[in-house]
Amino acid sequence: MAGPQPIDNVAEKLSAFDSIPLFMKSLPTDDTDDIALSALQSLAHDGTSDEVAENFKDQGNVYFRGKRYREALNFYTQGVDAKPTDTSLLEALLCNRAACNIELQNYGSVLRDCSRVLATNPKSSKAYYRSANALLKLSRIDEALDCCRRCLEFDPNNKSVQDTQSKATKIKVEHDKKEKERQERLSKQAEEQAKLRSAFSERNILVIPNPEGSQNPYAPHFDADAQTLVFPVFFLYPQYATSDVIAEFVEDTPFAAHLETMFPPQTSAPSWDKGGEYVDGKLVVYAMTKRKRLLKVGRKMTLRDVCDASKAKPGEPKDGLELKDGCLSFVVVPKGDVEKKWVEDFKKSRDQ
Repeated sequence: MAGPQPIDNVAEKLSAFDSIPLFMKSLPTDDTDDIALSALQSLAHDGTSDEVAENFKDQGNVYFRGKRYREALNFYTQGVDAKPTDTSLLEALLCNRAACNIELQNYGSVLRDCSRVLATNPKSSKAYYRSANALLKLSRIDEALDCCRRCLEFDPNNKSVQDTQSKATKIKVEHDKKEKERQERLSKQAEEQAKLRSAFSERNILVIPNPEGSQNPYAPHFDADAQTLVFPVFFLYPQYATSDVIAEFVEDTPFAAHLETMFPPQTSAPSWDKGGEYVDGKLVVYAMTKRKRLLKVGRKMTLRDVCDASKAKPGEPKDGLELKDGCLSFVVVPKGDVEKKWVEDFKKSRDQ
């Protein structure tokens, strides 16, 4: 014997029932020419306000049990709109509507309905329970715990509220732990920044912040000994309008150590060095201070030596090396004509 046959487009066919009066999820309130619909409207609103509201509540319960929360919410709303005089019935409608809104993630609506219930019945366990769960979803943990506490004062054996309280307590413990770690991290960062500012001042380094925010993946920091500073440093080659970055230039390292590594003799020149002039031993390094003083950097000088040399002379305005976007910059040019021309051009632009 053949059993029930499968139906194509089930959702579409079920949806079609919504236009049939007997199967409607909620009844429209507007006037209609549909005789059957008019009759149902009349029946739905026939009786006292309490009877009408009770009818809508029952229909809402059917849909809620079927997990059709939006349709259930519509019926509960029509029950509330019927303005029942029975306060316990109105409370049930509001709490049930709040249950729908929790499922629909309308947490603000949950709190409004529960607040309305608690205004007339401050011992509504369901209202406190729904409120606590909505507040948890909104990450308002302390308020959720307060709802649980208030409810358990008059309903100490409410298992659902106890479970929510336990859940909220665990979340709070984890939240407080993370917040403590965050505050400790922020405090440590603040201490490190204060220490860096002090170190910059001692080394005559003037910080020039980037108004658009730092784009530099590197940043000055202390070495493992927490005493020696490490800087990202740009070597600028104005002759070819290019540059290199040294991600970690330890302040007590001489410039010669980097030049030897970057431009060793008897190796292929960088692709941008068209004349093959950039070779260790044939290069000179210059530093520019905030007040446009030009400092020639000797091979044996360390970064700290240059910082000390950048200090303004007694009686002169404050001066030092500029830390732009977290980096110090130095110009590297070949000795001879290229160097001479660059120095002359720099002085001309400075004196204009």
